[in-house]
Amino acid sequence: MTTITGGAVPIDDLDARLIGMFTAEPRVGVLEASRRLGVARGTVQARLDRLARDGVVAGFGPEIDPAALGYGVTAFVTLQLRQAGGHDPVAARLAQVPEVIEAHTITGPGDMLCRIVARSNTDLQRVIDVIVDVAGVERASSVISLATQIPYRTLPLVRAAAGDPGATRPAEDTSEDTA
Repeated sequence: MTTITGGAVPIDDLDARLIGMFTAEPRVGVLEASRRLGVARGTVQARLDRLARDGVVAGFGPEIDPAALGYGVTAFVTLQLRQAGGHDPVAARLAQVPEVIEAHTITGPGDMLCRIVARSNTDLQRVIDVIVDVAGVERASSVISLATQIPYRTLPLVRAAAGDPGATRPAEDTSEDTA
């Protein structure tokens, strides 16, 4: 078992395999997971309960693809905020905009970074206008995502936290340079 400093929850190989299985097949069920992993059903349930209680597993809900709902445009918007009001009131107002699917306080030239979705570029302009109208937002700068090269993922982190030595090494490039 690998213990990470900074208050991290230690996990082992069984935890990592369990998380991997439920990530790949969220509806697998505890009994089937226990059969596939070769451990008792009670062990699987106890592990899942502990991982959820410790905050490692944040939920078991479905993963939603915004594009399948008609929101095919993804953009990242950096906001500059009026310093007097703080981040929390702005975040609370942004949470009321359905197309804002993520927001982070950041360092650097901006104050907050939002991931937003829209139905089209024209709709993206509408969403950005709504965001800029939020009290406390002074300026917005956006970039449109053209393609997702690496989708949101956490399994490599789980494997690294469990001590998998291959988890932190990049795969070898087997392509040949033709130039």
